[in-house]
Amino acid sequence: MIRLSTTDADFATRFTALVEDRRESDAGVTQDVAAIIAAVRRDGETAIRDLTHKHDRHDLESTGWQIDAADCKAAFDALDPELRTALELAATRIRAYHEKQRPLDSDSVDSAGVRLGARWLPVDAAGIYVPGGRAAYPSSLLMNAIPAKVAGVGRLAMVTPTPDGQINPLVLAAAHLAGVDEVWRVGGAQAVAALAYGAGRIEPVDVITGPGNAWVAEAKRQVYGVVGIDMVAGPSEIVVVADALNDPEWTAADLLSQAEHDVTTQSILFTDDAAFADKVADAVDRQLRDLATEAVARVAWDTNGAIVVVDTLADAIPLVDRLAAEHLQLAIPDPQGFFDRIRHAGSVFLGRYTPEAIGDYVAGPNHVLPTGRRARFASGLSVLDFMKRTSFLALDEAALRELGPATVALANAEGLPAHAKSVALRLRLNH
Repeated sequence: MIRLSTTDADFATRFTALVEDRRESDAGVTQDVAAIIAAVRRDGETAIRDLTHKHDRHDLESTGWQIDAADCKAAFDALDPELRTALELAATRIRAYHEKQRPLDSDSVDSAGVRLGARWLPVDAAGIYVPGGRAAYPSSLLMNAIPAKVAGVGRLAMVTPTPDGQINPLVLAAAHLAGVDEVWRVGGAQAVAALAYGAGRIEPVDVITGPGNAWVAEAKRQVYGVVGIDMVAGPSEIVVVADALNDPEWTAADLLSQAEHDVTTQSILFTDDAAFADKVADAVDRQLRDLATEAVARVAWDTNGAIVVVDTLADAIPLVDRLAAEHLQLAIPDPQGFFDRIRHAGSVFLGRYTPEAIGDYVAGPNHVLPTGRRARFASGLSVLDFMKRTSFLALDEAALRELGPATVALANAEGLPAHAKSVALRLRLNH
């Protein structure tokens, strides 16, 4: 774990290194993914079947390419009642939050008599990637599928790896609850390629979203432009700003809530109290010893974790902005005042009783968020990721006479006489 203080002589250099630590895929992953995508485009289902047998150790012809909707419903019906209630609560709150994101069409006539507007429509088909194996997260399924359905997507296809042919029943239950139309037993970069280009019985989609490992993230990056994607996601990250009025055990748990995701996760604490920083570090060490996910969380904390001591909480503001973290938790007396001065963060959790984990499950806002400082220019997943806007305009003769001469002049100045002529002929102008 890195320990920094703004009073250190080398603080600027060391903090810059912390900010620029990407922890993402290397050139080898890029080359591997390019080869997989090429194989799927060339060989279709054969490549999918062979890669699934190699990596997930089962034959799609035997286990089946798809999982039936009836199996998803059966998994939902078989849930423990308490778990079913929790899943339904999460789905209800996620849906309610995202319904407020649906954009409105516009249609108006301006002072020149030109009718101007925009129409929003959902994409025809979307694909969502759901991790399998150890990282099987029904919460991520809900966060990806529900906005697509709220947007009005007609066909929602889900791909998920099923190691040894097995799948988490809770994932199937979530697929039923969210209204997923197709569930395919395919994962990895090959699944992304199949969704982008089509592969036999798997038809292509228009948008692909959802988390995955480095190969999945790189595959999404490489197919972008053929399809839309939510974002190129990297390792998870959390920044916690906390003062000494916090319980250090709470703060330690908040930091570990992300560290347990993966060994590449980054957890960072900012505090204005060095003694509190020591207490949190001790609490992290104690909690790690009792954590079922210690093997992952300890590597993440020891390798990528950091505690930064600042003179005042206000001194943390520009530092937090430079990190542009996926999750920013403000466990301080005036979280709103701090938030008002922050420009870059994927999602912000205000106050001591708003742990980031609430946002991962039942709060409502999406937990698919920009990582790797991409919150400087990107936003979390929303209904808009599954929609596109078409502008339209309509002129009558009077409106064309109002705007036509300027159009002719600009077209001629750009050396595009056919553009000018298409307007000038209608207005009988000398072009």
